[in-house]
Amino acid sequence: MWPRRGVPSVSLMTLQLPPRVLVVGGGVAALETVLAVQALAGDRVRVELLAPDRHFTYRPAAVAEPFSAGAVERFPLAAIAADRNVRIHRDAMARVRGLDRAVETQDGDSLHYDRLVLALGARAVEGVPGALTFRGPQDAQRVRAVVDELKQSAIRRVVFAVPAGTTWSLPAYELALQTAAAVRGVAPAARLALVTPEPAALAAFGAAASEAVAVLLADAGVELYTGLVGDELADGELRMGELHLPADRVIALPRLVGPRPPGVLCDAAGFVPVDEHMRVLDADGIFAIGDIMAGGVKQGGLATQQADVAAAVIAAEAGAPVAAEPYRPVLRGLLLTGGGVRWLRRDPAGESEISPDPLWWPPTKIAGRHLAPYLAAHLDLGAARASEREARLHHGAAAGG
Repeated sequence: MWPRRGVPSVSLMTLQLPPRVLVVGGGVAALETVLAVQALAGDRVRVELLAPDRHFTYRPAAVAEPFSAGAVERFPLAAIAADRNVRIHRDAMARVRGLDRAVETQDGDSLHYDRLVLALGARAVEGVPGALTFRGPQDAQRVRAVVDELKQSAIRRVVFAVPAGTTWSLPAYELALQTAAAVRGVAPAARLALVTPEPAALAAFGAAASEAVAVLLADAGVELYTGLVGDELADGELRMGELHLPADRVIALPRLVGPRPPGVLCDAAGFVPVDEHMRVLDADGIFAIGDIMAGGVKQGGLATQQADVAAAVIAAEAGAPVAAEPYRPVLRGLLLTGGGVRWLRRDPAGESEISPDPLWWPPTKIAGRHLAPYLAAHLDLGAARASEREARLHHGAAAGG
């Protein structure tokens, strides 16, 4: 039994309840944590989920939506919770009361915990004033409208921009390459460019990947500008300090701002600092994973690895025969090009690979150890598929079937 500060342990011993692990969030990091803790700790703990949203949205496919090359899947959190026998609280966190080992919700409830995992994500804000900010599914139609303008020759020059401080730039490359493929042969006057503060294309993946991606861009007719930051789109130009690049439209990735959860230590940008086991600094029994975590590349696949680290620590502390290893990230990325895909990987030693063939399994955008196979095996939980089934059943009943 874990020691608890501020809450008498005798109450748990009397009730003979296993310790409670409270996971806050409804995204990739949160669900990977739920699955990993259950897989590693079993019935040694109780897992509960606090999330304000009704659905888990598989967001990486959003870059394909403007080109009708993919669809964003949504899974009801209640269905996942029921399948995993996890109690879910549909509410948002207001603050952490560390001394009480409790989370206060916006509705005024207090949820006690023995271990707390914060997977709140980050807030996406405008990174380039005047640009179309691509945050995910909600902006897919706006990107499609820009592509249509290019096809109709209503505009000619579109720039894709990575803002300063953005650590995960791959979606900008996907949007640029897919746009180039969509207008090829239709709009010969179109001029596309990509502007990034990175020293090389997708520099996080290493030199081999950078060189290969630079070739992909050149072959697609996308001009690459590295080491530059777009300040704003104004008067038909993307202004980058003294350099101005002609642009009818700019499609930019967002800048991420930390959620700054009350009751938890945060840095100046609102992110939560952690140690190599994802424990929040100067806190007892609290972990932070995913985009809320200070530092590092903010990417779904890495968030699942952070979740696995935290889950192993929690399971080991609960008495499970698990080795709690420190966080040693392996960066993986699936690049959509509009004419195929490229699989990219870089390990902690710096070795990098790029291949047209899968470098991991299941071959999904987010390579979560537990979440990827779970979703692949439970596609029937998807909200879209559920709606289609209900419509078919309703049609069959109306037809007397």
